[in-house]
Amino acid sequence: MDLKLLENTLAGRGEPRFRAGQVWEWTARGAGSYEEMTNLPAALREGLAGELPFSTLSLVDEALARDGTEKALFETHDGRPVEAVLMRYRDGRRSLCLSSQSGCPLTCTFCATGQMKFGRNLTASEILDQALHFRRKEEVNHAVFMGMGEPLMNLDNVLAACERLPDLGITPRRTAISTVGWIPGIKRMTQEGPPVRLALSLHAADETLRSQLMPVNERYPLPDVLEACLRWWEARRQPVFVEYLMLDGVNDRYEQAVKLAELLEPREAFKVNLIPYNPTDAAYDGSTRGAIDAFRAALEEHGVRATVRLTRGRDIDAACGQLAARNAT
Repeated sequence: MDLKLLENTLAGRGEPRFRAGQVWEWTARGAGSYEEMTNLPAALREGLAGELPFSTLSLVDEALARDGTEKALFETHDGRPVEAVLMRYRDGRRSLCLSSQSGCPLTCTFCATGQMKFGRNLTASEILDQALHFRRKEEVNHAVFMGMGEPLMNLDNVLAACERLPDLGITPRRTAISTVGWIPGIKRMTQEGPPVRLALSLHAADETLRSQLMPVNERYPLPDVLEACLRWWEARRQPVFVEYLMLDGVNDRYEQAVKLAELLEPREAFKVNLIPYNPTDAAYDGSTRGAIDAFRAALEEHGVRATVRLTRGRDIDAACGQLAARNAT
């Protein structure tokens, strides 16, 4: 829902200012239409239905994975494809993976989104409408900005969406924003915005290798990125989640784990998430489970906290790095 357009539409109809709050309250609780908003006058509900689209996004396609993960493909008003994912866990977590851009301009070599044609930044309402789509299905309680795009290149709209997510049941402490290391955004997050969590896509401790995997490293070298992350940790007092994609024969050797551990000082400022590689069109293979376990053990023997992320939705191309909107019209 375009919240600014909502306010303007209501003002144009001469409605009191509190009406916008009523409409948003219903929407955030999962209402599927204006007709459900029973504390609004019937004439207003009918008028809004004819004047104001209930979502800024059009649903193009949906897919359901064997593990319960659900992916939705949307299209914006100007034809830009956007994907979002709902991950369902046995412990009751209902976590949304939200996109901040249509496509991504940063061309990380392992990521399907990076191989798409970049469209544009999404508005705050377009980000929220991804979440609202799934909220209309069931209650949600976690969100990660790890879908399409680099969130910190669209930080104004991402933070504006984060301010509204608690109304859907997702608190800042259960919201994580991932970045490839976009330093201006990290610096801004150090000083402003709700107390969300920060995740850094690192993927290689060696500068040359990281630049091969992630060209953005040429613009923002890893030492400078880690320095910015430390300033964020000092201000926020929350650990930075380090995302590390496990690529067979590329970045999964013991000595590479040791080098990664040496970079992550002080230890309490970081926690590593090892991510099994999910197949894309890129020329990589995922590390074996044995290699992942050995890498984790090497980190832990050097005092670094590390976990292996659960893979969700791989069979519908909904897992980490797989979003590519291939079915977009």
